[in-house]
Amino acid sequence: MSNKLLRNAIRRGLGGIGIASASAMIALPAAPVHAQDQDAASSEKLETVVVTGSRIRRVDIENASPVFVVDRAQIEKSGKLTIGDLLQETPSIAGAATNPSVNNGGGTGASTISLRGLGSQRTLILIDGRRVIFSDVNSIPSSMVERIEILKDGASAIYGSDAIGGVVNFIMRKNYQGVEASASYGISDRDDGQRQGFTMTMGQTSDRGSVVISANYNKQENVAAAKREFSKAPLYNYFGSVFVLGSGTVPNGRYVVPRTTAVSLGLSCPGTGANVSVIRIDGAPGTAGTDFRCYIGSGPGNDTFNFQAAGNLELTPQERGGIFVNGNYRITDNVEAYVQLLYQKTTSHATIAPLPLIFGVNSGVILTADSIYNPFGVTVASGGRRLEAIGNRQTSFDTEVNSINGGLRGNFGESWTWDFNVKWGRLIQNSITQGHFFNARLGPAVGPSFIDANGVPRCGAPGAVIDGCTPINLFGDFNTPAGQQSLAALRALQANTLGHFYSTQREANLELAGNLFELPAGPVGVAGGVQYVQDYQYFRPDFVSLITDPRTGSCLTDADSCASPSFGTLSRKEAYAEVLIPILKDVPFAKVLNLSLGGRYSNYSAFGSTTNAKISVEWRPIEDLLLRGTASEVFRSPTITDLFGGVVTSANTVQDPCSDQSAAVLAGNIACAGTSSGYHQFVQQPQTLLGSNAALNPETGRVYTYGFVYDPSWLPGLSTSLDLWRVTLHNTIGTLGSQNILDQCFNNGRFCNLFTRDPATGEVQFITDVTQNVGRLDTNGVDIGIKYRLPEMAWGNFRVGLDATYIQNSNNEKIEGDITTSSHNAGGFVGSAKGGDGNYSRWRALASVDWSLGAFDASLRTRFVSRFRYGNLCQAAATRLCARPMIRQRISSRTDSSRVPTPFTMSSSATTSML
Repeated sequence: MSNKLLRNAIRRGLGGIGIASASAMIALPAAPVHAQDQDAASSEKLETVVVTGSRIRRVDIENASPVFVVDRAQIEKSGKLTIGDLLQETPSIAGAATNPSVNNGGGTGASTISLRGLGSQRTLILIDGRRVIFSDVNSIPSSMVERIEILKDGASAIYGSDAIGGVVNFIMRKNYQGVEASASYGISDRDDGQRQGFTMTMGQTSDRGSVVISANYNKQENVAAAKREFSKAPLYNYFGSVFVLGSGTVPNGRYVVPRTTAVSLGLSCPGTGANVSVIRIDGAPGTAGTDFRCYIGSGPGNDTFNFQAAGNLELTPQERGGIFVNGNYRITDNVEAYVQLLYQKTTSHATIAPLPLIFGVNSGVILTADSIYNPFGVTVASGGRRLEAIGNRQTSFDTEVNSINGGLRGNFGESWTWDFNVKWGRLIQNSITQGHFFNARLGPAVGPSFIDANGVPRCGAPGAVIDGCTPINLFGDFNTPAGQQSLAALRALQANTLGHFYSTQREANLELAGNLFELPAGPVGVAGGVQYVQDYQYFRPDFVSLITDPRTGSCLTDADSCASPSFGTLSRKEAYAEVLIPILKDVPFAKVLNLSLGGRYSNYSAFGSTTNAKISVEWRPIEDLLLRGTASEVFRSPTITDLFGGVVTSANTVQDPCSDQSAAVLAGNIACAGTSSGYHQFVQQPQTLLGSNAALNPETGRVYTYGFVYDPSWLPGLSTSLDLWRVTLHNTIGTLGSQNILDQCFNNGRFCNLFTRDPATGEVQFITDVTQNVGRLDTNGVDIGIKYRLPEMAWGNFRVGLDATYIQNSNNEKIEGDITTSSHNAGGFVGSAKGGDGNYSRWRALASVDWSLGAFDASLRTRFVSRFRYGNLCQAAATRLCARPMIRQRISSRTDSSRVPTPFTMSSSATTSML
C-alpha cells in the first residue's frame, strides 16, 4: 500500500494499452482487448488486475471470457449525452430494451441494456463491480466513467442472479488531479430534437488518498412521430399486405348498432353479422341517424385513426442532472477506506394520442337508448370515440436515484487482499398523467336523460334526477355550439392520476482473494466471499386509478390508467468461491493452459436456494493464438415486481383468428363462441390484464461460449477475434402473449378461459395474460472482431475496426415443449401482442476509421442493422411454417398502447397467477 501511487500509475499504463486497443477497434462498441497492443514497454506486468467476469486478480488482461472495453476517449468522441445512447448501438444488443425513443409505456427517460436479446432483466449492471438499484444506465454520469467492460458470457456463479446475457461493468474515475469542464449542443437536420449538456469534474490526489467530484446536466427536447417518414403512420401486416391501419376508436366515433337499425337508416354495411359499426359523417351534427355511414375498418381508405400523427413521440423529452463522488483514504499502509456517492434527478415526459373512450360494461360507459342525444333509439354498448378535442394524454415523471457505497479494503501476506463494504441505494419516482376521465361520473352523463320543464337537459328520469350531472353528447360534433357545451361538461370530468414508486436496497459484502500455492505453471489463485442483500419496494397509485376489480382491471377512471398498489421485501444470502489453476506454461503446444472453476450458493427468502457453477479454459498453443471456452450455469430470480407487483392493464394489438371465417368455422370452434356469420374484427386493441405471481420460481439455464483471439506476429497491428455463444434458459418468467392466447384457443382449444367476447358484437373484449414459469429461450450466434493499426505515415496514424454480431437462432417458446407457441425471432421483429420480444435482426455491426496526427484526431463510424421480417414469426422448428405469411420489408410498427406508463422497475412483465 505504501507504493500505491506507483502501482496506480502502472495500472493506468497497462489499462491504457487495453484502452488503445478498444479505441482502435471501434469508436462506439465494446472492442476486445488483445495482446497485440501490449508493446515491448509493457512486457513486464508489475501488478495484477481484476477483469470483469472473474474476481481473481491476475496479470493477464485476456482470459477465457469475452470481455470488451469502451474507454473514456471513445465516450467523448461519440458526442453522446447519455451512456444509454452510446451502449445501445453495441452490436451484441437486440430485443426490446427501453430508451427515450420508447413513448408508449415509456417516457421515463431510462435506457436499459439487453445483451443477446434476452431482455434487460437478464443483463446485470454493475458500478465498480457492485450491483446498482436501477436498470437505467442513463443514471450513470458519463463524465465519471473511466471505461466500460462488457462481459458477453453467463456469470451467475461470479455475480449471482441476472447475469445471463452478460454483465456491463462501469469502472469509475479515481485518483484524478485537476479540473475539467465540457459543454455540448446538438440539433437534428429537421430543426427539432435539440439537446444540450454540461459537465464539470474536479479531483484532488495526495499520497494518502484522493477525491473526485463530478457534476452533470443535460436536456433533450422531443421529436414528434409525425415529423419522420418512418413513423408518421401505423403500418399493418395483413396476410402479407402492408397498409396504413390505425385504431378502431376514431374522433367521429364508431358505434355498434343492430344491422336492422342500420338498414332502417338506408345503410347497407358489408357482412352478414347481426351488428354493424357506423361512423358519423364529417361535418354532420350527429343529431339524426342519417348523419352516419358504414364504418370502413380495413383496407385502403379505411376510417381508422392515425394515432402516430395525433401526438405520439418518436423521442421523448428529458432533463437530468446529478453529482457523483468517488473518494479513498489510506488509513495505514495496509488498510484503505473508500466511499462512493451518487445522486441523479431526471424529469421526463411521455405524450400519446388522445384517449380512446371505449363503450361497454367494463368501462361503465354505455350510450343508452333513452339518452336525449341518441339518434339511433337503441342502446350502444360497444364501440368508442377518440376524444381528440380533449387533447393528448401526457405523463410526467420525476425520478430520483441515491446511492452510497463505502467500506474498508486492504492486503496482507504476499498476495492476499480483502474488502468489506456496505451499500445503500434508493429510487423514488413520482408520476402524473393527464387526459383521463372519472368514469363513475361519465357513465351517468351518457345514460338516460330528459329535458325538464325549463328546457334544461337533466341526467336520469323525471322524478329520479341525478344531481350534479350534466348530460353529455358523444354522438355529435364538438365544434358546434351544442357540442361545445358537451365538451365543457366532459372536461369537468377529467381526472389526473398520480403514482408514487419507492425502492431501497441494502447490501453487505465481505471478499477475500489471493494465491494459495505455487504450481510449476504459476500460482493457484482463489477468490471468495459472502453477501447479504435486502430489497424493498412499493408502488402507491391514487384512489381514482386504484383497481377495484382484479378480474377485469377496472377502476374509477378509464381502464387505461388503472393500477394496483404493490409492496414487498426480498432478501438473499449468498456465498461464492472461484479458483484459477495454471496447468501448463511455456511448453510445446502450450504457451499457457489455465483452468478456472467457480460456484455460488444463493438462498432467497421467496423461493429457497439455488447453486450455480462455471468452468473456463484458456489455451494458448502459440504466442499469437488464444483459444478459450466457458460453460456456465445461470439463473434469474423473480423480482419484487414479478412477485408482488399487483395488476395492470394494457391494450395490445391482436388479429382475431375468428375474423372473416366461414359460418361453419365460427359455429364449430370454441374460440369463436359469441360470434355470428359474417363476423369481422373492428377492435384491434382489446384490454389485457397483467399481474404478479407470488409463487414464481427462478429461471435456470446454461451459457456456452468458445472462440479464439489471433494476433499474428507476421502482420503487426492486425488483431482478430471470434466467439461462438449459446444460451438455453428454462422456466422463463413471462406471459403467454395476447395473440398466443387467441391462437391457442382457436387452434388447440387451450386457454379459452383467458379471454371474453362482447356479447353484443362478438369482439374480443378482455384478455387475462398472466406471468408464470412457463417458457423457454434458446439463442446462439457469433461475435466477430477485426482491427488493424496501419503503419505510421507522414500524414498521420490510421486505425480501422469492425465489431459485428450474428444471431443464428433466437427461439422463444411461450410454453416450454410446445413448438406451436414458439417464436423464431432471428431475423425478425415480434411486437407486443406476441410477448414484446422486439427486433432480432440477424446482423448488427459497427465499423470505424480513426485518424490522429499530433494533437489532432478524428474518427468516422457507421452502424449497420440488417433488414428484418415483420409479422407472425410462429413457424415451428419442424415445419418452418407460419399461420400467416411473413414479409421482408423495412417497417415502422407502432402500437397505440393506452397503458399508463408503469413505475420504473415495472417494465418487465408483472402479472398474477390466474390460470
